[in-house]
Amino acid sequence: MRTYSTKPSEIERVWYVVDAEDLVLGRLSTEVARVLRGKHRPIYAPHLDTGDHVIVVNAAKVVLSSNKADRSFAYRHSGYPGGMTATSYRRLLETKPEELVRKSIRGMLPKGPLGRKMLSKLKVYAGPEHPHAAQMPKPLALDPRARRAS
Repeated sequence: MRTYSTKPSEIERVWYVVDAEDLVLGRLSTEVARVLRGKHRPIYAPHLDTGDHVIVVNAAKVVLSSNKADRSFAYRHSGYPGGMTATSYRRLLETKPEELVRKSIRGMLPKGPLGRKMLSKLKVYAGPEHPHAAQMPKPLALDPRARRAS
């Protein structure tokens, strides 16, 4: 029996919408990263981008568990000596909630060209509105209290 290998022409992409209101950031990020990678499909291949497009709305209403808002920091570097900047998650959530969610999901994707291609299919918006109605996205149901059966 021959091993089945997915061809790029066989991949059909679907658009999903996730409402991040009252969802824990880490749990939201793992599920979105799973859909972006394509691990929810039977044709998943680790060397191909088999994932779907994901739109995350209400990113400003995401919840951080414990006291991570004050304890955790997002780091940036300008490229110059001494150019490291640290911003607390609380401040990032107040000023740029889209960047907080995007950064969290980015860390769960593969590093390199394949991960960057997967990340380009992610759209994050702070409020409930998004300009992708023409793509007719399906809602991706994520229950904040339920655990995924594995």
